[in-house]
Amino acid sequence: MRQSSTFFFILNCCVLITLTDGFSLSNCTIYFPFEYSGHLKVLCSRMSYRKIPSPLPHNTVNLDISYNAIHQIVEGDFIRLSNLIILNISHNRISEIHSNLNLSNNKIKTVTTKLLNGLANLSHLRLDSNYLETTENQSFATLSNLRLVNLTNNKLKHISKLHPVLQAPHLEELYLGKNGFKVFNSSDIPSAFFGLKKLDLSMNPLTVFKMMENIFLGLEYLDLSSCFHSNISDWFILDKAFLNTVKTLNLSRNHIEENQLDYIMQSFASVTWMALDGLKGFKVDTFLQTACSSSLRSIHLEDNNLSVLTHRMFRPCALLNDLHLRNNGVSRMYKSSFKHLVNLTELQIQKNLLTQLNDTLQVLPNLRVLDLHLNSIGNLDCSDFANLTQLRQLYLHRNRIVTIKACVFKDLGNLEELILSSNRMLTVRGTFTYGPQNLQYLDLNNNKLSAIQNDSFKALHSLRTLTLRNRAVFAGTPNIRSLDVCCNYISYESQEELQSPPFILLSELRVLKINSQRRGLNYIPSNFLKGLKNLQVFYAGNLNIENLHVDTFSYTLNLTFLDLASNNLANRNALTSRLFQPISGLNKITLGRTHLKSLDFLVDANLSSLTILRASTNDLEFINQTVIQSLPQLKVLDLQNNSFTCDCSNAWFIDWAVKNNKTQVLYLNMYECRYPLSLSGKSLAAFNTESCNVNYDFICFVYSSSIVILTLVISFIYHFLKWQLVYAYYLFLAFLNDKKRKRTSNHLDFQYDAFISYSAQEEPWVLEELVPKLEGQHGLRLCLHHRDFQPGKAIIDNIVDAIYNSRKTVCLITRSDSWCRWSQRLLCFKHASRNSRACEMTTLSINHKTFICGSRFYSVLKRLADCVFVLTSGITNGFFLPIIISVYQKWSCVNTLYSSDLLTFEDRCDAHAAGSSAPARFFWQPRGSPLELQHIINHFPLQSLPGRPAQTH
Repeated sequence: MRQSSTFFFILNCCVLITLTDGFSLSNCTIYFPFEYSGHLKVLCSRMSYRKIPSPLPHNTVNLDISYNAIHQIVEGDFIRLSNLIILNISHNRISEIHSNLNLSNNKIKTVTTKLLNGLANLSHLRLDSNYLETTENQSFATLSNLRLVNLTNNKLKHISKLHPVLQAPHLEELYLGKNGFKVFNSSDIPSAFFGLKKLDLSMNPLTVFKMMENIFLGLEYLDLSSCFHSNISDWFILDKAFLNTVKTLNLSRNHIEENQLDYIMQSFASVTWMALDGLKGFKVDTFLQTACSSSLRSIHLEDNNLSVLTHRMFRPCALLNDLHLRNNGVSRMYKSSFKHLVNLTELQIQKNLLTQLNDTLQVLPNLRVLDLHLNSIGNLDCSDFANLTQLRQLYLHRNRIVTIKACVFKDLGNLEELILSSNRMLTVRGTFTYGPQNLQYLDLNNNKLSAIQNDSFKALHSLRTLTLRNRAVFAGTPNIRSLDVCCNYISYESQEELQSPPFILLSELRVLKINSQRRGLNYIPSNFLKGLKNLQVFYAGNLNIENLHVDTFSYTLNLTFLDLASNNLANRNALTSRLFQPISGLNKITLGRTHLKSLDFLVDANLSSLTILRASTNDLEFINQTVIQSLPQLKVLDLQNNSFTCDCSNAWFIDWAVKNNKTQVLYLNMYECRYPLSLSGKSLAAFNTESCNVNYDFICFVYSSSIVILTLVISFIYHFLKWQLVYAYYLFLAFLNDKKRKRTSNHLDFQYDAFISYSAQEEPWVLEELVPKLEGQHGLRLCLHHRDFQPGKAIIDNIVDAIYNSRKTVCLITRSDSWCRWSQRLLCFKHASRNSRACEMTTLSINHKTFICGSRFYSVLKRLADCVFVLTSGITNGFFLPIIISVYQKWSCVNTLYSSDLLTFEDRCDAHAAGSSAPARFFWQPRGSPLELQHIINHFPLQSLPGRPAQTH
C-alpha cells in the first residue's frame, strides 16, 4: 500500500493540469453584481461560524459576519483586509477580543486602548447592544476616518465616559440611545463637536438637559424620543441660538406639559422636519400653534388619536409640504380640514378608519403623493380626486373598493403610479376610459376580477408595468414594460403554435412573469413569446413543464435573465443546446429544483455572456470540464444539494472550484457525496483528488522501458541459458506424461525386462553385441525402438510406453542423443510417483563397451538399481553430465558417492541389504572399472525376475 501511494505521488508530481478560473468561499457569498478588480461586499451571515472565516478576498470593503456563533476575535483574523471599511459582527457570542475589533450584540464591557489599533480606514463602527461601561483614553485616537459610531443599548450611564469617542476628528454621527443617561450637561463634554451632524439620545431617562456652551456647532439632527417619561425638572439652554442649526427634531413618545413644550420649541427655531408621534398630555391643536414655525415643512403626527380633523387644526401650518397622520383612528374629515395647506405635496393618512373622502382633497392642488391604504373606503366619487392635477402617486390598496367609475381618474393626467391591489373589485370595465394617460405602473393584484374586457387598458398609453394575478387581456397597451400574470389558471395542452400569441403586440415589454400557474402551464407553445423582441427578464418557474420547444426563445433575442426553477426537466432532451443558441446574451439562468441530471446541454449553447448559473437541488452527479470551459464569463455557480459522486470523475471540478479565483462556487464546503455509499454524507471538497491525476507520458515511458528491459532479459537468457530452458521444457513434458500414465494405468505388470535407449551411432553395437548377450545368453526381454515401437505413433508416446512397460531402463548417453536424456527425466517421474521411496539409479562411465556385455553388468542391471545410465567414452566431461546429476539429486533420484568415500558407501549398502527403509545410495566414478562394479555386485544378493528361476553369476 505504501509503495502504491508513493507511485501515485510520483505520478501526481509529474501531472500538468490546465484549469479554468474559479473559486469558492467557505459558506460565504459575494454580493452580486461585483467586479473583482474593485471593492467587494462579502456576506457570511447566519452560517454558524465559530471563528472568523478564512481566507477572505484581500479587496473586501464590506464584510458581514453577523448572526453566527463567534466567541472571540484573535490576532490575524483580519490581517489581509487592509481595504476593509464596513464590518458587521453583530449578533454573535463575542466575550473577548484579542486583536482590534468590537461590534454589536455581544458581551463587550470595555473598549481598551489597543482594541481599535490598525483600522485607520474604518468609517462605521457599531458597538450597540453590548455591556459597555467604559472606554479607555486614546481608544479612538487612531480612527482618523471614522464617521459613524453606534453605542446604542449599552451601560455607559454617564456622558463623561464618551471623552475618548470625541477624539475621532471626523465623527459625523453618534448614536447613544438607551444607555441609562439621566443627565445631559455640556460641562461633561471637554470640547465641542465641530463636525457632528447627527446625535441620537433616544430612550434615555433624562431629567436634566443643560447646555451652558455651544458644543454642537454643526448639529443638524437631534433625536430625543422616549426620553422624558415624566415632567422635565430642568431644561436649560443658555443661548437659544445654540441649536439653531438643528433641522430635524424627534420628540416622539414623550410626556411633556404644554407650557414645557412651548419653552422647548423656542430653542429650535430652524427646524424643518419634526416628529411628534405618540405624545401625551397636550392637545395637538394647541401645540401646532407653537410648533408650526415659518421654517417647518414636514411634520409627523402618528399615533395621536386624532379621530376628527377639525377645520382649524392645521391653520398655523400653512407652509407645510409633508403631513403624516398614520394610525390616528381618523374617521372623519371636513372639506375645510386641509384648506390652509395649499403647499402640501405629500399627505399620508394610511391605517385609519375612513370610509369616504367627501371631496376633502380638492383643496390640495399641489399634492403629489397621496397614501390612503389600510382604510375602509368602499366607494370613490368622481369629485374625490378632482383638481389633483399634480398627483404622481396614489395608494388605495387594502381598502374595500368594489367598483371605480370612469370619471374618478379623469383629472389625474400626471398620475404615474396607481396601487389598487387587495380590494374587492369585480371588474375594471370603463375604469380607465379616460386614463390616466401617463400612468406607468398599475397594480391590480388580489382582487376578485372575474373578467377583463377587450380594450380595458386602451387609454393607458404610457403603461410600463401591470401586475395582474388574474386573467387578463392586453390589447391596447403597446408600451407596457413589465407584466406580471403569475398565480393564475393559464395552461396549454401542447407546444403547437398559437394562432393568436398573447403578447404579439407587447413589443416594448421588458419583464414577463408567468410563474406559478395554479393548475400548471404544462406546455409553452413554440410561439408563446412571439412579439417580445425587447424582452429581457422571463420568469417561468413552477409551471409543471417537462421540456421546451427548440424555438421557444427564437423571438426573444435580447433576453438576459431566465428563471425555469421548480419544473420537471429530468429528461435529458428537455433542454438542448439549440434551445439557448438564439439568446447568446443571457446573463443569468436559474434551474433549481428541476431534476436535472446533466449540464451537458450548455456545452454548445453559445452562452458566452452567462455570469450566474444556479442549478441547486437537482440530481447532478458529475460536472464536466467542457461545461465550465464553455462559460468563459461565469462568476457565480450555485450547485447546492445535488447528488454528487465522489470519485475521479469529479476530480477536475473539485480542483477547479477550490483553487481558482474568478468563479464563485457558492457554499462548496456544504456539497455532500451521495455515491459511493461508503462516502455518503462526506464533503465533496474533502475528496482527495491527488490519486486521480495521471501523467500518460510517464506511463508510456514506464511501459516502453519495461518492454526494452524484458527484451534484454529474454535475449540474455536465450544466449546464456538456452540449454537449461530446453532441459526444463522436457522435464515439464515428462511430468505431464507421468501424470497421464498414473490416471490411465494402475497395474504393476511389465512387458519387458529392460528398455534400451540409445542413439543411432550406437545402434550397430547394440544390435550386434548387447542384444545377443542379454537376450540370448541371459534370457531377458528387451524393448528396442526399431523393433518394438508402434509404427505411426509419436516418438514421445512410444518412449513413455516403453519406460512404463519395462522393469528396468538402460540409457546409453551420448552427446547427440536428446531422446535418451528425455527418457531419463520421464523414468525418474515414473518411479517417484509409484514408490514410497526415491527411485534408485546407477550411473556408470564405461571406457570399454565390452564391459557392459559381461556377467557383472547383468547383475547390476537385475539387482543393483531401477535404471542404469551408461555414459559412453568421452561423455563424462561433456555438457549433460552435471545437469543429470544435479537434477536427480534435486528430485532425490540419485545420491552420489566418490571412491574416496567407499567405506561409507559399503556401510550404507550393508544397511540396505539388511532391510533398511532408507534409499540405496550409489556412487559416481568418472573412470569406472570392472573391479569396482564387481565390488558393488558382491554386496547385493541376486534375485530372479518374476517368472524366472534364480541364477548365479
